[in-house]
Amino acid sequence: MIRNVIFDWSGTLVDDLPAVLDASNHVFRLAGLPEMTRDRFRAEFQLPFTGFYEKYTPHIPLPQLEAWFHARFREIQDTVEELPHARAFLEFCRARGLRTLLLSTLHPDHFAKQAGKTGFDRYLDHPYLGVWDKREKIHDILAAHGLDPAETVFIGDMQHDMATARHGGIAGIGVLTGYNTLEQLREAAPALIVEHLGELREILERHGMNLCAPDGAGSARAVKRAPVVTVGAAIFDDAGRVLMVRTHKWSNRWGIPGGKVKFGETCHDALVRELKEETDLDVVEVEFVLVQDCIQSVEFYRDEHFVLLNYRCHAAGTTTVKLNEEAQEFRWVALEEALTLDVNRPTRVLLEALR
Repeated sequence: MIRNVIFDWSGTLVDDLPAVLDASNHVFRLAGLPEMTRDRFRAEFQLPFTGFYEKYTPHIPLPQLEAWFHARFREIQDTVEELPHARAFLEFCRARGLRTLLLSTLHPDHFAKQAGKTGFDRYLDHPYLGVWDKREKIHDILAAHGLDPAETVFIGDMQHDMATARHGGIAGIGVLTGYNTLEQLREAAPALIVEHLGELREILERHGMNLCAPDGAGSARAVKRAPVVTVGAAIFDDAGRVLMVRTHKWSNRWGIPGGKVKFGETCHDALVRELKEETDLDVVEVEFVLVQDCIQSVEFYRDEHFVLLNYRCHAAGTTTVKLNEEAQEFRWVALEEALTLDVNRPTRVLLEALR
């Protein structure tokens, strides 16, 4: 039974990736180097961050790099926001009487600023900040607070967090809300991978504060092995372009919006509801295209059997897209261009059928 939770901060409780990327590119510019795209930064950034600097800026002393980074970060850290489900999960921990600690590389000054904005510090019993290598600190934390490793988890978004958990003999839980991709987290072999803290809360509630048994890919086994019925659609605009969305839970690949059919809901109603929730678009001219089985796809972040009901439809009125937390990016593109993107396999099958 889980009684103690150690949190990472960046990418786990707050979204500071845009600010960190901005400050890092500021460092690169001053060092005479080209800037990094978001995708490349997520793929290359690592902890301890000294290794990242040694790889790209070995000609610049570390104190200078730190001075450049923190000066720029202080200017833009007001853009740091709490992640969806983070507050509710912290409140859940408090309500259940769990002990909560923080283990982060974040500078104490930045934490004070961000904690003041979010109020998250009131949910944390003890913060450990400015820790460059968390593996060197985890045993001290467990000993200082008398934490039983069998009752303790470390929640983080990076391979270093999972290595820290393993080093301390505790369960590591990876979240897809931060820096590392699904592939990177899987390589670190955590006890569990979740899309966000809201999903983790559901798992703990369902299993009496225990984790699900992990499968070989490091994601939670579904308790009920029945297939999950979902609906999704290729949405077209007046120009004939199709809407593509990119999500962490599909290995950061491009796909179509959609979701699960609720009990008692028609597939048509489920589709209209899911598209509205995920894109804020109203749709018309809904046409069924095909059905697919998606069984234990390695592209998806957990072990599932989906029955995918695929449709095509037309955006009614405005084509202004407002994504919810499930997707990170969208594009309106021609069908042929969509097929050149890094799309997940079920989406490619649908796009080929449409073509």
